[in-house]
Amino acid sequence: MSLVNIISAIGNNSSIYPLIVRDCGIEVPSKVVMTYNQNLKDSKQMAYNATRERLIDEYGTSIVWLGGIPLMDKIGDWGIKKLGYSPKVNPNLFKENSKQGLNLNIEKFKNLAPEEVKQMEKVLKNKSTYQKLLATKFVLSTAIPVAIMGYFLPKFNFALTDKIRKKQETVKPVLDTVNTQNGENVSFKGLSAALANMSTVHKMALTDGGLTVGRVGTARNKYEKMEMGFKMSMMMFLNFVAPIWLAKGLDSLSGKLFNTNVNLDPNLLNNKDFLKAVKEDALELPKENIIEFLDKKPDSQFAKLTQKYCGVKYLKNGVRDPREFVDESKISKFQQEIEKFAKQAKESGNIDKFAKKALKVKSANILANVGISSFLLAAALPKVTFMLRKKVTGSDAEPGLVRN
Repeated sequence: MSLVNIISAIGNNSSIYPLIVRDCGIEVPSKVVMTYNQNLKDSKQMAYNATRERLIDEYGTSIVWLGGIPLMDKIGDWGIKKLGYSPKVNPNLFKENSKQGLNLNIEKFKNLAPEEVKQMEKVLKNKSTYQKLLATKFVLSTAIPVAIMGYFLPKFNFALTDKIRKKQETVKPVLDTVNTQNGENVSFKGLSAALANMSTVHKMALTDGGLTVGRVGTARNKYEKMEMGFKMSMMMFLNFVAPIWLAKGLDSLSGKLFNTNVNLDPNLLNNKDFLKAVKEDALELPKENIIEFLDKKPDSQFAKLTQKYCGVKYLKNGVRDPREFVDESKISKFQQEIEKFAKQAKESGNIDKFAKKALKVKSANILANVGISSFLLAAALPKVTFMLRKKVTGSDAEPGLVRN
């Protein structure tokens, strides 16, 4: 995987890749170290217990959070297929308009994609059943991960701590006399259509809300409940809202400072065929009807770009998949960004040089976004949480581990 591909992946806030980088690569290790050092101010035993709980909590949650939803979606799709329906039929097509819809697509594609049309006809005859199946799939893909992360994992974690604590009681004096009496700080080593069309990231944001409720509900005392509520709410904001704001702000600022449109994906800015088409004025774009253009010119460069960046899907025979909903608004915005980039690139006098500049600026913005949001999650938020904990409870120890 090239460097540009990596930057493109972590810069896509609609995918899980930025979350993987921030959560598993930066945030969790940093939180573990900070948790150890913070609780060490109370005692070494407290530090050990808090760190173990944090490791199980953070990495256990990450595994379920990042992998649970896709896994449950696959299981849901398998169940829908077993019942004789195709989960690929998009319920947005239930709303008919002059360009797309179940009835319109069935009539339009009956000779071009007969197998897919049969699947659509079955859904059309059994709308209510199909909608219930999609709703069930959505509930399974969100409720089960929420239950595991919000209730079962913390209960298991707390039970494990209680079990280990009983053994620690006999050696507590030994643990607390090592490197703590002299005050030294030991560093740590070691709704049918809306629901069905929710992206994995949107479902993760929703499960985060359920996770917050679960963690607050299973907390061991009022101070742990307060801390969990604050911490989890801020994590949701910093994971799902702040990076989008940062991306827009950085790209807007770059446009003003460098007079360079950086709203396109790094992979596209590095695409030689795309740049060649811009140079030669050979990139054919829709004039009015986007869907008609995609159907008539599936082999066009723009149609191929919409597959990669706008979710348009084609069958193996080159026919657009009639089961899929075409997001014309998204494609229209994408087209406008291409036109804006092409105009600025031509006016610059050197399209290749302009594209390289745009790629560097866009890459810098993405890396800055990841760096800033990771810092806020991995360092700033824990520090603020520790400060509030000390102010409210008067202790540096994890509130759930303090015996009342």
